[in-house]
Amino acid sequence: MSAVPRRALLGLVLAAPAVAQPRLVGYPAWLDPWEAVLRRRVDAEGRVDFAGIAAEPGPLRAVVAEVEAAGPGNQPSAFPTPADVLAWHLNAYNATAMYGVVKRGVPEALGLFGRYQFFANTAIRIAGATTTLKSYEDDVIRRLGEPRVHFTLNCMVRGCPRLPREAFRAARLEAQMAAATREFCESPYQVRLDPAQRRVSVSQIFDFFTGDFVPEHAPSLIAYINRWRREPIPADWSLGFFDYDWRINRQPGSAG
Repeated sequence: MSAVPRRALLGLVLAAPAVAQPRLVGYPAWLDPWEAVLRRRVDAEGRVDFAGIAAEPGPLRAVVAEVEAAGPGNQPSAFPTPADVLAWHLNAYNATAMYGVVKRGVPEALGLFGRYQFFANTAIRIAGATTTLKSYEDDVIRRLGEPRVHFTLNCMVRGCPRLPREAFRAARLEAQMAAATREFCESPYQVRLDPAQRRVSVSQIFDFFTGDFVPEHAPSLIAYINRWRREPIPADWSLGFFDYDWRINRQPGSAG
């Protein structure tokens, strides 16, 4: 389902070709406009004011234009550290996904066919290369080897981690990712304990991407989750996965 060959996708990280699109502010300067969108359009619970964005799409569209134009491969001086590269990809994915929901008219939810269209069958531009959200996540972001990306990437549905009201920035990235992972693993919604049954039900994120967590980072999913919890889950409890909530995570009354 990838829109481009794997070699081309790796170019998003290493050597994406230059593009002839006008630059607006350049990276990392566009982090400030992106953070302004987040602070204005995202509430404390991570819900998005899609109606407001649809009525005034210019600020988000300007950020997405930057993502489309250049990235780590064709603007290398702006990315002196691996943290700069990773932060760029996290912000780029979230901004592109947010704009993608607006372009789809802000549906109530992503059904099975809608998910295929949104993730795997809609072309997007990332740093001058054509790809899809699924290929971008699988073949670029996950290849950076950081499992905590799954608690920072947001496809704008209710099952996702909470969308923060700030941009990811290299200088604070470790703290931001640690906080997001801790919040997710301690969330009573994402990690549901049933002491009577000695069972824990967790987000399907751990099912979709099990190989990103174990065995490299922990011997089991429960062990990985316990790394980020104040009160650990007993290792002998059974583990299951509850259904992902694919409803669009919009603020009440915020239709497209």
